[in-house]
Amino acid sequence: MTLTTIEASGSRYALRRARRDDVAAILALLADDVLRREESRSDDAGALRAFDVIDADAAQLLVVVEGPGGAVVGTMQLTLIPGLSRGGATRMQIEAVRVDESLRGGGIGAAMIEWAIAHARERGARLVQLTSDARREAAHRFYERLGFSPSHVGFKLAL
Repeated sequence: MTLTTIEASGSRYALRRARRDDVAAILALLADDVLRREESRSDDAGALRAFDVIDADAAQLLVVVEGPGGAVVGTMQLTLIPGLSRGGATRMQIEAVRVDESLRGGGIGAAMIEWAIAHARERGARLVQLTSDARREAAHRFYERLGFSPSHVGFKLAL
C-alpha cells in the first residue's frame, strides 16, 4: 500500500509500508553506509523476527521508498513515543534513514523526512527527533538543512 508518492530529480518514487520480502533490500541499504557497520544478512532470522515485531506494533512504521523500476532505494523507521514530559507530548523518533548511494543528493532523503514530519503531525506528535552517529558528518549537515538542531548528547551501552 503506497503511503504517498514523492518526486525527486525528475522521477517519481512511492513511499510505502515495508513488507517482509523487503528485508533483504533494507539490510543492504543499512550496510551501504559511510560507517559500514551493519553486518546483518538478508537471511538473518533475527532481522526477520525484528521485522515481524516492528510490523505488528501500531507505534512503529518501517517505510521503504520504491523507485520507478520497483527497486527499494530508501528506508526509514518511524516510532511514536508517548511521554509524560512536555505536557504528555508524543514524540516521533526517526531512525535508520538510508537512500541508495547512487541517488543521494537528488532530494529523495529530504522528501522522506518532510513526509515523516507531516506524518508525525497527523499522528499527534509534538516533537520529531532523531539520532545520528557522531561520525556521520554529511548526515548532520543534511538534518540541519532540514531544520533539525543538535540539541542533545546521546549515550549508548552495548548489551
